[in-house]
Amino acid sequence: MRATNLSGWGRYPVCGCQLATLRREEQLAEWAASSTMIARGNGRSYGDAALNPELTLSMLAMNRLLAFDANQGVVSCEAGVLLADLLKLYVPQGWFPPVVPGTAEVTVGGMIAADVHGKNHHRDGSFGRHVESLRLATGNGGVLTCTREENADLFRATIGGMGLTGVILSASFRMCRIESEYVRTETLGTPDLAATMAMLETSNDQRYSVAWIDGRAKGGDLGRGLVSRGDFATADDGSARRAAHRSRDGGRRQLPIPALLSVALNPVSVRLFDALYNRVGRSQRGSRLVHHTSFFFPLDRVPGWNRLYGRRGFVQYQCVLPTSQSSQGLQAILERVEKSGQIAYLGVLKLLGEQGEGMMSFPMPGYTLALDFPVRRGTLELLDSLDEITAAHGGRVYLAKDARCRGDHVRQGYPDLPLFGDVRRRSTNATYDFSSAMSRRLGL
Repeated sequence: MRATNLSGWGRYPVCGCQLATLRREEQLAEWAASSTMIARGNGRSYGDAALNPELTLSMLAMNRLLAFDANQGVVSCEAGVLLADLLKLYVPQGWFPPVVPGTAEVTVGGMIAADVHGKNHHRDGSFGRHVESLRLATGNGGVLTCTREENADLFRATIGGMGLTGVILSASFRMCRIESEYVRTETLGTPDLAATMAMLETSNDQRYSVAWIDGRAKGGDLGRGLVSRGDFATADDGSARRAAHRSRDGGRRQLPIPALLSVALNPVSVRLFDALYNRVGRSQRGSRLVHHTSFFFPLDRVPGWNRLYGRRGFVQYQCVLPTSQSSQGLQAILERVEKSGQIAYLGVLKLLGEQGEGMMSFPMPGYTLALDFPVRRGTLELLDSLDEITAAHGGRVYLAKDARCRGDHVRQGYPDLPLFGDVRRRSTNATYDFSSAMSRRLGL
Protein backbone atom coordinates (compact mmCIF):
# COMPACT_ATOMS: atom_id res chain seq x y z
CA MET A 1 0.00 0.00 0.00
CA ARG A 2 1.29 3.45 -0.84
CA ALA A 3 0.07 7.02 -0.60
CA THR A 4 -0.51 8.73 -3.94
CA ASN A 5 -2.65 11.34 -5.64
CA LEU A 6 -5.31 9.92 -7.94
CA SER A 7 -7.98 11.31 -10.23
CA GLY A 8 -10.40 10.08 -12.84
CA TRP A 9 -9.86 10.55 -16.56
CA GLY A 10 -10.95 14.19 -16.37
CA ARG A 11 -8.07 14.91 -13.94
CA TYR A 12 -10.59 16.72 -11.72
CA PRO A 13 -10.81 16.39 -8.79
CA VAL A 14 -7.48 15.06 -7.49
CA CYS A 15 -7.61 13.07 -4.27
CA GLY A 16 -4.89 11.77 -1.95
CA CYS A 17 -5.45 8.02 -1.61
CA GLN A 18 -3.93 4.93 -0.09
CA LEU A 19 -3.50 2.69 -3.14
CA ALA A 20 -3.13 -1.09 -2.99
CA THR A 21 -3.13 -3.72 -5.73
CA LEU A 22 -5.30 -6.83 -5.50
CA ARG A 23 -3.52 -9.82 -7.05
CA ARG A 24 -5.66 -12.63 -5.64
CA GLU A 25 -8.97 -12.51 -3.85
CA GLU A 26 -7.55 -13.96 -0.62
CA GLN A 27 -5.71 -10.66 -0.14
CA LEU A 28 -8.97 -8.93 0.72
CA ALA A 29 -8.63 -10.27 4.25
CA GLU A 30 -5.46 -8.20 4.64
CA TRP A 31 -7.50 -5.01 4.43
CA ALA A 32 -10.32 -6.13 6.73
CA ALA A 33 -9.27 -3.48 9.25
CA SER A 34 -9.76 -0.70 6.72
CA SER A 35 -12.90 1.25 7.46
CA THR A 36 -13.81 1.69 3.80
CA MET A 37 -12.55 0.92 0.30
CA ILE A 38 -13.42 1.15 -3.40
CA ALA A 39 -12.25 -0.93 -6.35
CA ARG A 40 -10.56 0.89 -9.24
CA GLY A 41 -10.11 -0.41 -12.77
CA ASN A 42 -8.09 1.54 -15.32
CA GLY A 43 -9.17 4.96 -14.06
CA ARG A 44 -11.44 5.80 -17.02
CA SER A 45 -14.45 7.00 -15.04
CA TYR A 46 -14.16 10.76 -15.40
CA GLY A 47 -14.71 12.07 -11.88
CA ASP A 48 -14.36 10.73 -8.34
CA ALA A 49 -16.20 7.41 -8.59
CA ALA A 50 -13.04 5.28 -8.14
CA LEU A 51 -11.34 7.35 -5.42
CA ASN A 52 -11.25 6.54 -1.72
CA PRO A 53 -8.71 8.20 0.60
CA GLU A 54 -8.64 5.26 3.06
CA LEU A 55 -8.14 2.51 0.47
CA THR A 56 -8.39 2.49 -3.30
CA LEU A 57 -7.96 -1.04 -4.59
CA SER A 58 -6.40 -1.43 -8.05
CA MET A 59 -7.84 -4.38 -9.95
CA LEU A 60 -5.43 -4.32 -12.88
CA ALA A 61 -3.48 -7.35 -11.66
CA MET A 62 -6.69 -9.42 -11.63
CA ASN A 63 -6.45 -9.87 -15.38
CA ARG A 64 -6.70 -13.57 -16.18
CA LEU A 65 -8.93 -15.00 -18.87
CA LEU A 66 -10.69 -17.96 -17.25
CA ALA A 67 -12.71 -19.64 -20.01
CA PHE A 68 -14.27 -19.16 -23.42
CA ASP A 69 -17.22 -21.12 -24.80
CA ALA A 70 -16.70 -20.93 -28.57
CA ASN A 71 -20.16 -22.37 -29.24
CA GLN A 72 -22.08 -19.84 -27.17
CA GLY A 73 -19.56 -16.99 -27.33
CA VAL A 74 -19.40 -16.68 -23.53
CA VAL A 75 -16.23 -15.21 -22.02
CA SER A 76 -15.33 -15.72 -18.36
CA CYS A 77 -12.56 -13.52 -17.01
CA GLU A 78 -11.31 -11.66 -13.98
CA ALA A 79 -12.55 -8.12 -13.47
CA GLY A 80 -9.23 -6.44 -14.29
CA VAL A 81 -9.08 -7.71 -17.87
CA LEU A 82 -8.93 -4.80 -20.32
CA LEU A 83 -11.42 -4.51 -23.15
CA ALA A 84 -8.46 -3.78 -25.44
CA ASP A 85 -6.97 -7.18 -24.66
CA LEU A 86 -10.26 -8.95 -25.33
CA LEU A 87 -10.47 -7.24 -28.71
CA LYS A 88 -6.95 -8.28 -29.67
CA LEU A 89 -7.69 -11.88 -28.79
CA TYR A 90 -11.25 -12.42 -30.00
CA VAL A 91 -11.86 -10.08 -32.94
CA PRO A 92 -9.54 -12.14 -35.19
CA GLN A 93 -11.58 -15.18 -34.15
CA GLY A 94 -14.82 -13.52 -35.24
CA TRP A 95 -16.17 -12.30 -31.89
CA PHE A 96 -16.90 -8.78 -30.62
CA PRO A 97 -18.21 -7.58 -27.25
CA PRO A 98 -21.96 -6.91 -27.31
CA VAL A 99 -21.53 -3.32 -26.12
CA VAL A 100 -18.43 -1.13 -25.96
CA PRO A 101 -17.89 2.41 -24.62
CA GLY A 102 -15.88 5.11 -26.38
CA THR A 103 -12.53 3.72 -25.22
CA ALA A 104 -11.04 0.25 -25.21
CA GLU A 105 -8.87 1.11 -22.18
CA VAL A 106 -11.46 0.02 -19.63
CA THR A 107 -11.73 -3.09 -17.47
CA VAL A 108 -14.55 -5.61 -17.54
CA GLY A 109 -15.31 -4.83 -13.91
CA GLY A 110 -15.53 -1.14 -14.71
CA MET A 111 -17.85 -1.82 -17.65
CA ILE A 112 -20.21 -3.66 -15.32
CA ALA A 113 -19.99 -1.15 -12.47
CA ALA A 114 -20.78 1.72 -14.87
CA ASP A 115 -23.16 -0.41 -16.99
CA VAL A 116 -21.63 1.15 -20.09
CA HIS A 117 -23.74 1.88 -23.13
CA GLY A 118 -22.50 2.22 -26.66
CA LYS A 119 -23.51 3.26 -30.14
CA ASN A 120 -25.96 0.33 -30.29
CA HIS A 121 -27.98 0.91 -27.13
CA HIS A 122 -31.13 1.58 -29.15
CA ARG A 123 -30.93 -2.06 -30.31
CA ASP A 124 -28.85 -4.06 -27.84
CA GLY A 125 -29.13 -2.25 -24.52
CA SER A 126 -26.21 -1.67 -22.16
CA PHE A 127 -23.40 -4.03 -21.21
CA GLY A 128 -25.12 -5.37 -18.09
CA ARG A 129 -27.87 -6.89 -20.20
CA HIS A 130 -25.30 -9.33 -21.63
CA VAL A 131 -23.65 -10.29 -18.33
CA GLU A 132 -24.62 -13.82 -17.32
CA SER A 133 -22.96 -14.01 -13.90
CA LEU A 134 -20.44 -12.30 -11.66
CA ARG A 135 -18.52 -13.10 -8.50
CA LEU A 136 -18.68 -10.38 -5.86
CA ALA A 137 -16.70 -9.90 -2.66
CA THR A 138 -19.31 -8.37 -0.39
CA GLY A 139 -19.18 -6.30 2.76
CA ASN A 140 -19.69 -9.28 5.04
CA GLY A 141 -16.36 -10.75 3.96
CA GLY A 142 -17.84 -13.46 1.75
CA VAL A 143 -17.78 -14.05 -2.00
CA LEU A 144 -21.12 -14.54 -3.73
CA THR A 145 -22.04 -15.69 -7.22
CA CYS A 146 -24.69 -13.36 -8.59
CA THR A 147 -26.98 -14.05 -11.53
CA ARG A 148 -30.54 -13.17 -12.52
CA GLU A 149 -31.70 -16.17 -10.51
CA GLU A 150 -29.12 -16.38 -7.68
CA ASN A 151 -28.67 -13.31 -5.44
CA ALA A 152 -30.72 -11.50 -8.07
CA ASP A 153 -31.15 -8.25 -6.10
CA LEU A 154 -27.40 -7.98 -5.58
CA PHE A 155 -26.84 -8.73 -9.27
CA ARG A 156 -29.13 -5.83 -10.25
CA ALA A 157 -27.58 -3.53 -7.67
CA THR A 158 -24.03 -4.28 -8.84
CA ILE A 159 -24.76 -3.58 -12.53
CA GLY A 160 -24.42 0.19 -12.69
CA GLY A 161 -23.73 0.34 -8.95
CA MET A 162 -20.35 2.10 -9.33
CA GLY A 163 -18.55 -0.42 -7.11
CA LEU A 164 -20.60 0.40 -4.03
CA THR A 165 -21.93 -3.15 -3.50
CA GLY A 166 -18.50 -4.80 -3.29
CA VAL A 167 -15.51 -5.85 -5.35
CA ILE A 168 -16.35 -7.52 -8.66
CA LEU A 169 -13.80 -10.34 -8.91
CA SER A 170 -14.82 -12.01 -12.17
CA ALA A 171 -17.68 -12.18 -14.63
CA SER A 172 -19.09 -14.10 -17.58
CA PHE A 173 -20.76 -12.36 -20.51
CA ARG A 174 -21.89 -13.11 -24.05
CA MET A 175 -19.99 -11.96 -27.14
CA CYS A 176 -21.44 -11.36 -30.62
CA ARG A 177 -20.44 -12.99 -33.90
CA ILE A 178 -18.85 -10.75 -36.53
CA GLU A 179 -17.66 -11.60 -40.03
CA SER A 180 -15.08 -8.85 -40.46
CA GLU A 181 -12.86 -6.49 -38.46
CA TYR A 182 -14.24 -3.60 -40.51
CA VAL A 183 -17.34 -1.46 -40.10
CA ARG A 184 -19.24 -0.27 -43.15
CA THR A 185 -20.43 3.19 -42.22
CA GLU A 186 -21.75 6.42 -43.65
CA THR A 187 -21.61 9.95 -42.27
CA LEU A 188 -24.44 12.40 -42.91
CA GLY A 189 -24.60 16.10 -42.09
CA THR A 190 -27.52 17.67 -40.25
CA PRO A 191 -28.35 21.41 -40.06
CA ASP A 192 -29.82 21.66 -36.53
CA LEU A 193 -30.90 19.72 -33.45
CA ALA A 194 -34.26 18.62 -34.84
CA ALA A 195 -32.61 17.25 -37.96
CA THR A 196 -29.92 15.49 -35.94
CA MET A 197 -32.51 13.80 -33.75
CA ALA A 198 -34.61 12.85 -36.78
CA MET A 199 -31.56 11.33 -38.47
CA LEU A 200 -30.79 9.23 -35.39
CA GLU A 201 -34.39 8.04 -35.25
CA THR A 202 -34.40 7.03 -38.91
CA SER A 203 -31.14 5.14 -38.29
CA ASN A 204 -32.81 2.65 -35.95
CA ASP A 205 -32.34 -0.11 -38.50
CA GLN A 206 -28.58 0.42 -38.25
CA ARG A 207 -26.84 -1.47 -35.47
CA TYR A 208 -24.60 1.44 -34.53
CA SER A 209 -25.32 5.16 -34.68
CA VAL A 210 -23.94 8.29 -33.05
CA ALA A 211 -24.05 12.03 -33.68
CA TRP A 212 -21.19 14.49 -33.27
CA ILE A 213 -22.48 17.96 -32.29
CA ASP A 214 -20.79 21.07 -33.67
CA GLY A 215 -19.51 23.04 -30.66
CA ARG A 216 -19.33 26.33 -32.59
CA ALA A 217 -22.97 26.31 -33.78
CA LYS A 218 -25.19 29.16 -32.58
CA GLY A 219 -28.78 30.33 -32.86
CA GLY A 220 -30.82 28.30 -35.31
CA ASP A 221 -27.81 26.10 -36.03
CA LEU A 222 -27.65 24.72 -32.47
CA GLY A 223 -27.40 20.96 -32.56
CA ARG A 224 -25.92 20.92 -36.05
CA GLY A 225 -23.72 17.91 -36.52
CA LEU A 226 -22.73 14.72 -38.24
CA VAL A 227 -24.47 11.39 -37.79
CA SER A 228 -22.36 8.27 -38.28
CA ARG A 229 -24.13 4.95 -38.60
CA GLY A 230 -23.27 1.47 -39.73
CA ASP A 231 -22.55 -2.16 -38.93
CA PHE A 232 -19.76 -4.69 -39.31
CA ALA A 233 -18.99 -5.63 -42.89
CA THR A 234 -20.02 -9.11 -43.96
CA ALA A 235 -17.77 -11.93 -45.11
CA ASP A 236 -18.84 -11.49 -48.74
CA ASP A 237 -17.90 -7.80 -48.76
CA GLY A 238 -15.04 -7.80 -51.25
CA SER A 239 -13.92 -4.30 -50.24
CA ALA A 240 -13.39 -5.46 -46.66
CA ARG A 241 -11.31 -8.42 -47.80
CA ARG A 242 -9.16 -6.23 -50.01
CA ALA A 243 -8.74 -3.60 -47.26
CA ALA A 244 -7.61 -6.26 -44.78
CA HIS A 245 -5.14 -7.63 -47.29
CA ARG A 246 -3.48 -4.36 -48.28
CA SER A 247 -3.66 -2.33 -45.08
CA ARG A 248 -0.44 -1.91 -43.12
CA ASP A 249 -2.03 -0.24 -40.11
CA GLY A 250 -4.96 -2.61 -39.63
CA GLY A 251 -7.22 -0.33 -41.66
CA ARG A 252 -7.30 2.30 -38.96
CA ARG A 253 -7.15 5.38 -41.17
CA GLN A 254 -10.22 7.53 -40.77
CA LEU A 255 -11.32 11.15 -40.62
CA PRO A 256 -8.44 13.16 -39.13
CA ILE A 257 -10.05 13.59 -35.72
CA PRO A 258 -7.09 12.62 -33.53
CA ALA A 259 -4.54 14.65 -35.47
CA LEU A 260 -6.73 17.73 -35.30
CA LEU A 261 -7.76 17.19 -31.70
CA SER A 262 -4.27 17.94 -30.45
CA VAL A 263 -4.67 21.56 -31.60
CA ALA A 264 -8.40 21.81 -31.07
CA LEU A 265 -8.59 22.53 -27.36
CA ASN A 266 -8.82 26.30 -27.31
CA PRO A 267 -11.59 28.69 -28.41
CA VAL A 268 -9.88 29.65 -31.67
CA SER A 269 -8.62 26.33 -32.96
CA VAL A 270 -11.79 24.46 -32.01
CA ARG A 271 -13.57 26.48 -34.70
CA LEU A 272 -10.97 25.36 -37.22
CA PHE A 273 -11.39 21.81 -36.02
CA ASP A 274 -15.18 21.97 -36.33
CA ALA A 275 -15.02 23.52 -39.79
CA LEU A 276 -12.55 20.94 -41.07
CA TYR A 277 -14.52 18.08 -39.58
CA ASN A 278 -17.74 19.31 -41.12
CA ARG A 279 -16.17 19.85 -44.52
CA VAL A 280 -14.52 16.43 -44.61
CA GLY A 281 -17.54 14.66 -43.20
CA ARG A 282 -20.06 16.31 -45.47
CA SER A 283 -17.96 15.46 -48.52
CA GLN A 284 -18.52 11.75 -47.96
CA ARG A 285 -20.82 10.09 -50.45
CA GLY A 286 -22.27 6.67 -49.72
CA SER A 287 -20.80 4.14 -47.33
CA ARG A 288 -17.15 3.50 -46.61
CA LEU A 289 -15.09 1.00 -44.67
CA VAL A 290 -13.26 1.84 -41.46
CA HIS A 291 -11.45 -0.43 -39.06
CA HIS A 292 -13.45 -1.16 -35.93
CA THR A 293 -10.87 0.60 -33.73
CA SER A 294 -11.35 3.84 -35.66
CA PHE A 295 -15.12 3.62 -35.58
CA PHE A 296 -15.48 2.80 -31.89
CA PHE A 297 -12.34 4.26 -30.26
CA PRO A 298 -11.00 7.21 -32.30
CA LEU A 299 -9.63 9.07 -29.28
CA ASP A 300 -7.58 6.07 -28.16
CA ARG A 301 -5.20 7.02 -30.96
CA VAL A 302 -4.20 10.14 -29.00
CA PRO A 303 -2.36 8.92 -25.88
CA GLY A 304 -3.10 11.12 -22.89
CA TRP A 305 -5.60 13.30 -24.76
CA ASN A 306 -7.18 14.20 -21.42
CA ARG A 307 -4.10 16.32 -20.66
CA LEU A 308 -4.79 18.55 -23.64
CA TYR A 309 -7.44 20.40 -21.61
CA GLY A 310 -4.80 21.94 -19.39
CA ARG A 311 -3.49 21.66 -15.87
CA ARG A 312 -6.88 22.02 -14.16
CA GLY A 313 -8.41 19.16 -16.11
CA PHE A 314 -11.87 18.90 -17.61
CA VAL A 315 -15.37 17.77 -16.76
CA GLN A 316 -17.86 15.98 -18.92
CA TYR A 317 -21.54 16.69 -18.57
CA GLN A 318 -23.54 13.65 -19.66
CA CYS A 319 -27.25 13.45 -19.12
CA VAL A 320 -30.13 11.40 -20.46
CA LEU A 321 -33.60 12.82 -21.06
CA PRO A 322 -36.78 10.74 -21.54
CA THR A 323 -38.13 10.57 -25.07
CA SER A 324 -41.08 12.89 -24.47
CA GLN A 325 -38.83 15.60 -22.99
CA SER A 326 -35.71 15.16 -25.12
CA SER A 327 -36.29 17.79 -27.79
CA GLN A 328 -37.22 20.59 -25.41
CA GLY A 329 -34.61 19.64 -22.82
CA LEU A 330 -31.71 19.28 -25.26
CA GLN A 331 -32.56 22.61 -26.87
CA ALA A 332 -32.58 24.27 -23.45
CA ILE A 333 -29.20 22.75 -22.55
CA LEU A 334 -27.54 23.86 -25.78
CA GLU A 335 -29.01 27.36 -25.45
CA ARG A 336 -27.76 27.62 -21.88
CA VAL A 337 -24.25 26.61 -22.97
CA GLU A 338 -24.34 29.15 -25.82
CA LYS A 339 -25.47 31.89 -23.44
CA SER A 340 -22.63 31.07 -21.02
CA GLY A 341 -19.98 31.79 -23.64
CA GLN A 342 -18.21 28.52 -22.83
CA ILE A 343 -17.39 26.03 -25.57
CA ALA A 344 -18.10 22.32 -25.45
CA TYR A 345 -15.02 21.01 -27.21
CA LEU A 346 -16.50 17.57 -27.76
CA GLY A 347 -20.21 16.89 -28.01
CA VAL A 348 -21.89 13.52 -28.62
CA LEU A 349 -25.59 12.72 -28.96
CA LYS A 350 -27.00 9.19 -28.97
CA LEU A 351 -30.46 7.64 -29.04
CA LEU A 352 -30.98 5.16 -26.20
CA GLY A 353 -33.33 2.22 -25.99
CA GLU A 354 -34.82 0.40 -23.05
CA GLN A 355 -34.22 1.15 -19.38
CA GLY A 356 -30.98 -0.32 -18.05
CA GLU A 357 -31.31 -3.54 -16.08
CA GLY A 358 -29.40 -2.37 -13.02
CA MET A 359 -31.01 -0.44 -10.20
CA MET A 360 -28.58 2.42 -10.83
CA SER A 361 -28.18 2.01 -14.59
CA PHE A 362 -27.96 5.30 -16.41
CA PRO A 363 -29.79 4.57 -19.70
CA MET A 364 -33.49 5.14 -20.21
CA PRO A 365 -35.52 5.45 -23.44
CA GLY A 366 -34.58 8.84 -24.84
CA TYR A 367 -31.47 10.80 -25.75
CA THR A 368 -28.13 11.14 -24.04
CA LEU A 369 -25.93 14.18 -24.60
CA ALA A 370 -22.27 14.38 -23.53
CA LEU A 371 -20.34 17.66 -23.51
CA ASP A 372 -16.69 18.22 -22.48
CA PHE A 373 -15.60 21.46 -20.80
CA PRO A 374 -12.17 22.45 -19.49
CA VAL A 375 -12.34 23.43 -15.83
CA ARG A 376 -12.15 27.20 -15.64
CA ARG A 377 -13.98 30.08 -14.02
CA GLY A 378 -17.74 29.61 -14.33
CA THR A 379 -17.63 26.00 -15.58
CA LEU A 380 -19.00 24.34 -12.48
CA GLU A 381 -21.72 26.97 -12.14
CA LEU A 382 -22.72 26.31 -15.75
CA LEU A 383 -23.03 22.60 -15.06
CA ASP A 384 -25.14 23.31 -11.98
CA SER A 385 -27.58 25.14 -14.24
CA LEU A 386 -27.57 22.21 -16.68
CA ASP A 387 -28.49 19.94 -13.76
CA GLU A 388 -31.55 22.09 -13.16
CA ILE A 389 -32.60 21.76 -16.80
CA THR A 390 -32.02 18.02 -16.77
CA ALA A 391 -34.02 17.56 -13.57
CA ALA A 392 -36.86 19.74 -14.83
CA HIS A 393 -37.19 17.49 -17.88
CA GLY A 394 -37.17 14.19 -15.99
CA GLY A 395 -33.58 13.26 -16.78
CA ARG A 396 -30.48 12.25 -14.86
CA VAL A 397 -26.69 12.52 -15.03
CA TYR A 398 -24.28 9.65 -15.66
CA LEU A 399 -22.40 8.85 -12.46
CA ALA A 400 -19.43 7.40 -14.36
CA LYS A 401 -18.82 10.83 -15.88
CA ASP A 402 -19.83 13.06 -12.98
CA ALA A 403 -17.43 14.99 -10.74
CA ARG A 404 -19.62 17.64 -9.13
CA CYS A 405 -23.38 16.96 -9.17
CA ARG A 406 -25.49 17.49 -6.03
CA GLY A 407 -27.01 14.55 -4.19
CA ASP A 408 -30.59 15.84 -4.46
CA HIS A 409 -30.41 15.79 -8.25
CA VAL A 410 -29.09 12.23 -8.22
CA ARG A 411 -31.81 11.08 -5.83
CA GLN A 412 -34.45 12.68 -8.06
CA GLY A 413 -33.05 11.12 -11.23
CA TYR A 414 -32.58 7.55 -9.95
CA PRO A 415 -35.92 6.33 -8.57
CA ASP A 416 -34.52 2.92 -7.55
CA LEU A 417 -31.90 4.51 -5.29
CA PRO A 418 -33.77 3.58 -2.05
CA LEU A 419 -33.94 -0.08 -3.17
CA PHE A 420 -30.26 0.06 -4.12
CA GLY A 421 -29.45 1.39 -0.66
CA ASP A 422 -31.36 -1.43 1.01
CA VAL A 423 -29.53 -4.11 -0.97
CA ARG A 424 -26.20 -2.42 -0.33
CA ARG A 425 -26.81 -2.29 3.42
CA ARG A 426 -27.85 -5.94 3.54
CA SER A 427 -24.55 -6.99 1.95
CA THR A 428 -22.38 -4.93 4.30
CA ASN A 429 -21.27 -5.25 7.89
CA ALA A 430 -18.33 -4.06 9.97
CA THR A 431 -15.81 -6.09 7.96
CA TYR A 432 -15.82 -4.06 4.77
CA ASP A 433 -17.59 -0.92 3.70
CA PHE A 434 -17.53 0.16 0.07
CA SER A 435 -17.70 3.86 -0.60
CA SER A 436 -15.98 6.47 -2.74
CA ALA A 437 -15.40 10.18 -2.85
CA MET A 438 -18.38 10.28 -5.22
CA SER A 439 -20.74 8.35 -2.93
CA ARG A 440 -19.80 10.58 0.01
CA ARG A 441 -20.25 13.73 -2.03
CA LEU A 442 -23.71 12.56 -3.11
CA GLY A 443 -24.71 11.12 0.26
CA LEU A 444 -25.31 7.65 -1.16
